Amino acid sequence: ENSLPMAFLSSLSSEDLSCYNRTVIQSVKVRSHFDVLIWLRGEMQRYLPHDILLAAWGDFRSGALSLDILSELAGVRSKDSSLSTIRPLLVQMFAHWSDGGQLPVAINIPSNWFQHDGAPLHSEFNEAMQDMGCAMVHGVSDQRGSTHCLYVVLSTKDSYSAIELSAMSTILPYVDAALRQVKHLPHQNHHQPTPTPTPTRIRPPEQDLSDRELEILHWVSVGKTNPEIGSILDISEFTVKNHLCRIFKKLNVSSRAQAVSKFAQSMVNA
Repeated sequence: ENSLPMAFLSSLSSEDLSCYNRTVIQSVKVRSHFDVLIWLRGEMQRYLPHDILLAAWGDFRSGALSLDILSELAGVRSKDSSLSTIRPLLVQMFAHWSDGGQLPVAINIPSNWFQHDGAPLHSEFNEAMQDMGCAMVHGVSDQRGSTHCLYVVLSTKDSYSAIELSAMSTILPYVDAALRQVKHLPHQNHHQPTPTPTPTRIRPPEQDLSDRELEILHWVSVGKTNPEIGSILDISEFTVKNHLCRIFKKLNVSSRAQAVSKFAQSMVNA
């Protein structure tokens, strides 16, 4: 990827390069979503033309994501859009990016690209998506936190050029840094409920565990903490602890590891 930004930078004249430098430096002044929108809709459009920017972060493999939508289009806003309906699109884009070696990827958008359960959604976001002709996808991996930030820029143009793909590689670190300086909107949650995988609902005959207790034990078995389980199931951490106490009592164990081990053994013997 080191050579990818050079294609974009070498295409700029001295005057354009000076303008580009002034534009990206403005990212340090961003403090609000409005600041980001004004910045992206200004001179940045010369280098990264787009009508919609999707910024998603979290665990794309489990689906626990948060989302920002930045656009001047009416109704195309984070607070007006359902993450649950956009999540499949984000996971698909993440797969494209991962399969491409985590390098910027350009995608031409078919007319039926954004659908949910086979049927188009009637919303401002979906209507805007019908007008989009192409997308570019790139991301940032946080090796310390084992999370990813994925960025999808969408345009009504027919396609993105190789130079614009190179520009995406060059500019994205500034976009990422700018958005990290912005507080989350009130409706946003770092750990959105995860749709998959679905916990096993088979109850061993010798343990009278409720469906909720089975859910919690499943998430314990895959290494989730109490706060994470509470966020996934939309219950408080205190409620999770109470369920765990009842699980320990029913299984006659004193630790999470013992509970998982005993439950797994009982499933084998069932």
